[in-house]
Amino acid sequence: MEDRIQTLHPEGKNGVNIALDKYEAMKAAILDQLATSSPQTHADFRKAITDRLEGTFDGSINWYLESVKLDLEARGIITHNRKSRLVSLAQA
Repeated sequence: MEDRIQTLHPEGKNGVNIALDKYEAMKAAILDQLATSSPQTHADFRKAITDRLEGTFDGSINWYLESVKLDLEARGIITHNRKSRLVSLAQA
C-alpha cells in the first residue's frame, strides 16, 4: 500500500488525498522553480513546471501542480496573489 497525504486548501475547503511520492516530486519542483525565479506569473510558473516534469511525471502535471500549490499556500510556504496572478515563495 502506497503512502498518501491529505492536502490542505487555503480557503478551508476539502483538499485531496494523493500519493506521497507524487506530492513530494511536485513540491520539490515547485520550490526549486520559485527559488530560481520568484515571483512569477501563474502562467509562466505553470509552463516552467510542465516543461520540467513532462515525460518524467506519472499523472496529470497540471492537476497535481494545482493540488500541491494550493496545499503549499495553505501551509504558508508559498503565496499566490490572485489579483496580480503572481506566485512566489512566502516571506520568512
